[in-house]
Amino acid sequence: MKIWLSPSCPFNLDSTLCCGQVFTWDKRGDWWYGVVEENVFKIRQVGDELEFENADDGFVKNYFGLLDNLPRIFSQISKDKHIKRAIEKFKGLRILRQDPWECLISYICATYKNIPAIKQMLLNLSKKFGDKSPFDGYSFQTFPTPTRLAKASLKEFVECGLGYRAKYVSETAKKVHEGIFNPGNLKRRNYEKARHELLTLPGVGLKVADCVLLFSIEQLEAFPVDVWIKRVILKHYANHVPTALIRKTSDKKSIAKSEYEKLNLFGRKYFGEYAGYAQEYLYHHERTQSH
Repeated sequence: MKIWLSPSCPFNLDSTLCCGQVFTWDKRGDWWYGVVEENVFKIRQVGDELEFENADDGFVKNYFGLLDNLPRIFSQISKDKHIKRAIEKFKGLRILRQDPWECLISYICATYKNIPAIKQMLLNLSKKFGDKSPFDGYSFQTFPTPTRLAKASLKEFVECGLGYRAKYVSETAKKVHEGIFNPGNLKRRNYEKARHELLTLPGVGLKVADCVLLFSIEQLEAFPVDVWIKRVILKHYANHVPTALIRKTSDKKSIAKSEYEKLNLFGRKYFGEYAGYAQEYLYHHERTQSH
């Protein structure tokens, strides 16, 4: 199947899948392969056309954020030269609508790990606890259900490379399996309430909560802060935050909770209702500039 992309509303498939918001996609030749919920499909971009197999156009449009009005978003977040440079370089990068359960476990696993290590952990989990799903001559595994992970032992999680995260994934899976927490219900909450609910889960801190809200719950005002975004703020937006905060955070690798809240609030106030889009453009730009 194909979707024609309007030049007035750009899309960049490679930037969208390479910018660090999702960890379970794999590029083989010209095609990207992904497993979303229980469905394996492939997709590629050829100029202004998206070609894909094993998915319908409604799903593709929703999952890849193609219904987002990118020109409007750009007009709202283009507050300065630095964000404008990031937008120009990666124009068409979009925020995905990931499965909330998969996104939640992915970001619990992502704490203090680089992207290749996160990918490996999630692949190990899928191989051990997911179901095999052959497609296009390849063997894929679906992402494990809450029930499968709730019944797993800590030893099995450790064997997947989760380390101290094993207990967090185990306890969170049990809460979802038992119906104590339903990730899908977050879509009915506003940003503050949804974040508060996420923070009750084991292994979910402010950054993990903001990532889940931004990348799966459509809370586009969420502004996750990590070492890359902290670096961006210190380098390009220092005049917008208190001098004492700059001094306090510039010499440290980690970000204390109180510091996170202040940097996060700056991002949401400065960039507005689409702060999450600004965050992802700034994050991807900073990471690629540093390589």
